[in-house]
Amino acid sequence: MKTVVAFQGIEGANSDLAIRQHFGDKVEVFPCRNLEDVFSAIRRNHDVVYGLLPVENVQAGAVTQAYELLMDSDFRIQADVVLHVRHALLAAPGSKVADLKRVRSHPHALAQCDRFLRRNSLVPVPWYDTAGSAKDLAEEPEKGTAAIASGLAGELYGLEVLESNIEDIEFNYTRFFLLGHDDPPMAEYNKTSIVFATRQRPAALYDCLGEFARRDINLTKIESRPRPNRPWEPVFYLDFEGHWQEPHVQEMMAGLLQRASFVKSLGSYPAVRTGMQLVGI
Repeated sequence: MKTVVAFQGIEGANSDLAIRQHFGDKVEVFPCRNLEDVFSAIRRNHDVVYGLLPVENVQAGAVTQAYELLMDSDFRIQADVVLHVRHALLAAPGSKVADLKRVRSHPHALAQCDRFLRRNSLVPVPWYDTAGSAKDLAEEPEKGTAAIASGLAGELYGLEVLESNIEDIEFNYTRFFLLGHDDPPMAEYNKTSIVFATRQRPAALYDCLGEFARRDINLTKIESRPRPNRPWEPVFYLDFEGHWQEPHVQEMMAGLLQRASFVKSLGSYPAVRTGMQLVGI
């Protein structure tokens, strides 16, 4: 059975790179216009097996819409995918950096390459997407204009890589969730992601987090977001090391259910270790 993975963007985007990193080059991708369409593709398109969802970047932080969509869906996280984001300066074949005046890309990519742009006196031009800026430039070349996107986008759309790794900060990673219908098998190293809400009383969050502390469960992420339709009642997105099938995790979840007003598991999945292993990705 062929593996088809939906993602937001067009071919050559960072999500496309993350899919190829996880599955290899034989995977088939299903580009979507927005994140909602990724969820629709998994739900309604029988050919689409998985969807890839960007959830956070080490510089830009969490992708709020991604977590909101996760909370409202019944899909399960299949894997943790971490991509080292590298930006390239792309232009029509034969171009030189000295001849450039403008550079198009997504605002986040432009901001991440700010020092390079200022050093070369290049005017940033915001575009809707990194790979999209490359594709549009290839279809309608403009003298003195380049794009910032992945090297893969340059290959796909026939642009030349004038400079590689032009981002200001080398430690630039984006984390994705691979989504599907069923729970994946337990791996050697697992994480679990949940969302919960506390009761409206003193020390409510403290009591909930105590269920993790008492069982030596390591939290790797916690972030609060406004709860839809309930002003001033936040929900907490939390990742921790462990799998729901482990007895101490089941005990913790039972305790959390007694203390929280709402708990939803988003899945237990094979995860990428942080620290030195992340640097080696």
